[in-house]
Amino acid sequence: MASPRSTRASSAVDRLKNRSGAQGWSMSITGDGLFFISEMPGAAPLCAPLELDDFVRFVNALGPQIARRVSKLDVKFEQQLVKKPSP
Repeated sequence: MASPRSTRASSAVDRLKNRSGAQGWSMSITGDGLFFISEMPGAAPLCAPLELDDFVRFVNALGPQIARRVSKLDVKFEQQLVKKPSP
């Protein structure tokens, strides 16, 4: 049974595989419970072993990013959030 920690980390790797189109990404877990990723199984790691949150942030930053969809209403709302200069 996979732990919630490894499931969250492997989900981040799966999202990276989908974004990049490359299926070779490989996640590993150290004996201390730290995570690292490499481009292929057995290849050199791309990062030092990281805690779960840091690992997920690192993996999410790798590869092509999906552009956030913005509607006209979102744009208008963000414009309303900008503070007006005080007189």
